Amino acid sequence: MEQLLKGRSAAPYEEQYRFIMGLLAEGRIKPLKSPGTNGKRPALHLEYWLSEEAPDYAAYREELLYRTMPRLSVDYYLRHLAVYEKERAAVRALHDFLQLHAAKLGQEISCNERSFQIWGEEKFLLQGAGRSVLKHCGFELAQLNCYRTAEPFSYYAQHRETPQKILIVENKDTFFSMRRHLLAGASSLLGEAVGSLIYGAGKRVVSSFREFSVSAEPYMKEEANELLYFGDLDYEGIGIYENLAEALAAPWTVRPFLAAYRAMLEKAAGIALPQTKEKQNRHITGGFFAHFAAADVLAMQQILEGGRYIPQEILHLEDF
Repeated sequence: MEQLLKGRSAAPYEEQYRFIMGLLAEGRIKPLKSPGTNGKRPALHLEYWLSEEAPDYAAYREELLYRTMPRLSVDYYLRHLAVYEKERAAVRALHDFLQLHAAKLGQEISCNERSFQIWGEEKFLLQGAGRSVLKHCGFELAQLNCYRTAEPFSYYAQHRETPQKILIVENKDTFFSMRRHLLAGASSLLGEAVGSLIYGAGKRVVSSFREFSVSAEPYMKEEANELLYFGDLDYEGIGIYENLAEALAAPWTVRPFLAAYRAMLEKAAGIALPQTKEKQNRHITGGFFAHFAAADVLAMQQILEGGRYIPQEILHLEDF
């Protein structure tokens, strides 16, 4: 209470009392009951909480209602003015860009480039609060006419003639061995004529191929080409294939490199196989097995259900 009465310590008690009661009536303070009262009449509590003043959002409401273009929805922000206060700078930057530079949306550029163009931060759109701001504005990412970029493919092209078979290889060692085989003058791998090899880099291949139409070399995107996949024969490798098949947009499809998987099964017969790595995601859809003959499926399932797997490194230069 002493802090509240600073500057009024010499005033009569009646005046001090009226001042404190006025603060209570305005809701600016709340009494703390536990310390008790001052023992005077009329009594005042010894300690009080200072109440936070309710923010005045009238200016923000007016800005949303009367100074925001209809292209941006204001419904969410009118219901959540505190969020608008936090995101206002980003919203106004988007508003000003659309108002002054909307013609620039006619040229497709990368999302990071568009982000810098609008907000001055290249990662704001995809890695910052950009997507939340767009959602709150009722604005779709597609309306910004930008594309996501993926890591460039590491690949080897035996030739660029089309149509051709393009083989995606999960692991680095196998990619280099196959590349070495082709560089030595071979034109096929396990009896299949392969024009190009792409290093998949494990699970990373899925995100890379989501943007296949943007990140692939022009000759790779020829619709008549055939995409093949070869990875470890374990739950993770099969899952990578199935996720890749799902991620690829029409008209492209991918199928397992059957000859390589059959060669793995043949070479694995009668030898001790390594145990399946712990914590592998064992959820597979069956899309991988649908490409194989029943006998091959049975052999693969027996290996997997027995807690074993075949790494693609079981095959090397002399096998190709």
